[in-house]
Amino acid sequence: QVQLVESGGGLVQAGSSLTLSCTASGRTFSRYAMSWFRQAPGKEREFVAATSRYSGTTYYADSVKGRFTISRDNDKNTLFLQMNSLKPEDTAVYYCAAGGSAQAMSMTISADYWGQGTQVTVSS
Repeated sequence: QVQLVESGGGLVQAGSSLTLSCTASGRTFSRYAMSWFRQAPGKEREFVAATSRYSGTTYYADSVKGRFTISRDNDKNTLFLQMNSLKPEDTAVYYCAAGGSAQAMSMTISADYWGQGTQVTVSS
């Protein structure tokens, strides 16, 4: 099994930046594709970004493309999400997740392992 713990959330103003991190323990981190999802109150969970295991391909939701960057440090078992030009509609609980396919996670909103989430609030 894999344990995932997110951190880095907080309250920021629109237009500012924030970096989220997710530290993994348990199974080998590098064998998993990793992703970020988010969920706002009253809304369904949505895909944000993912990075693959083998090809290094990244995937982004249209709503964050050009503003967010996903990256990973396999030596430190850590996943990052750099968020720039934040908007109020980015307000949500952000979850990191591990799975077998970045593309599949982006399309199915599913994963094998989930973190507990970290709150991001963007004021207008």
